[in-house]
Amino acid sequence: MENNKRIELGKEGEREAERYLKKRGYRILERNFRIKGGELDIVAEKDGEIVFVEVRTREGDFFMDPIFSITPKKRRSLRRAAEVFLLARGLDLCPCRFDVITVVKKGRKVEIEHYENIFI
Repeated sequence: MENNKRIELGKEGEREAERYLKKRGYRILERNFRIKGGELDIVAEKDGEIVFVEVRTREGDFFMDPIFSITPKKRRSLRRAAEVFLLARGLDLCPCRFDVITVVKKGRKVEIEHYENIFI
């Protein structure tokens, strides 16, 4: 898949994930929080807990669930970005967790799976 199409698909997946979260009572604090070497797709809050959401988007049928594309290196970069976010916002004492939302587009149909507290 060409790079521009892949980037647009990722942005579309993040918009779908944000709508999904809002419908379930999450408050979106930030999207695409970037630091050198890492990015948080969505930072949300629900019931006093900060939730860092990694969004994985795929199109069509494929054999591997998108959740398995999160490597140990990616997990480390997410943790680093989350630490910076929490310290910068004075939220370092708040409970937090990492979730993954997978968005799979099959034509006009969109399938969303939400995995809570997926890794430390």
